[in-house]
Amino acid sequence: MNDFAKLISLVFVFTAPKYLEQQRLRKDLLRKHCAGVNQSLFNLNNIDLNNLIVDDQHGIIYCYIPKVACTNWKRTLIALKQNEPYPDPMSFKSNMVHKFDRFRLLKHYSMPERKHYTKFLFVRDPFVRLISAYRDKMLNYDQYFYEGYVRVILQRYKNQKNVPVKYNGTKRTYLKPSFHNFVQYIVDPRTEKYAPFEPHWRQMHRHIYQKYDFVGHQESLQEDARQLLKMLKLEDAIKFPPSYENMTSGNSVMEWFQGVPIEDRRKLYKIYEKDFQLFGYRRPTELLDD
Repeated sequence: MNDFAKLISLVFVFTAPKYLEQQRLRKDLLRKHCAGVNQSLFNLNNIDLNNLIVDDQHGIIYCYIPKVACTNWKRTLIALKQNEPYPDPMSFKSNMVHKFDRFRLLKHYSMPERKHYTKFLFVRDPFVRLISAYRDKMLNYDQYFYEGYVRVILQRYKNQKNVPVKYNGTKRTYLKPSFHNFVQYIVDPRTEKYAPFEPHWRQMHRHIYQKYDFVGHQESLQEDARQLLKMLKLEDAIKFPPSYENMTSGNSVMEWFQGVPIEDRRKLYKIYEKDFQLFGYRRPTELLDD
């Protein structure tokens, strides 16, 4: 880069709106860590494409990551499929928005049809996301999570005997793993050896490919959503649902990890280290260093 080009770059940094510079840094970070990785829309298999939702009318491809505002983004995309004026996204019940038949997925398109649409995703502090997954799926489990995960964790790490095989619709205190039990399950080498992580705690980088036009963060969800809708020229047509108080805040992370031995914390960090690096989240030294 010559001196003039460097000067222009510096002028952009100091004069561009804050969110543009923020987006540049987030996308540069992804490109830096994904350098040399041959992964694009044209060589992903159908399993990888399951979480890429396409909106042809508005030229959008949304890579959704569970436990990162994906319910409200799906609500918004469903609303955009209706006639104008678009309905309030919150009018769509949460238990309905995760049905695949409501969306056109990228896997439904042939190679030539995979056009250059505006591609976006939202990410979150990896440990905060993990705590949210624990609260939602280990403490408030349904049949799928009880029979597939809770029961295994209780038997393997809580040493509980005679755990009911079938889910009977009740959530008893003694049938709830501790957060440490959940961490033990994730860091156990046997867990991923026999099956991929469940999507709600699968590493975020495993949901994505590297070329995105917009990278949003859960921590600045409302502002990022506003800027994305503006970028899509939809800011006057639809409003992203409001955020409610987040019960899994960054400030509570230390409290959640109090019962987790430092050895397990470090193993857990290694599993999610790439997520911390790829999306610009700092290493939580207060949890990992003696």
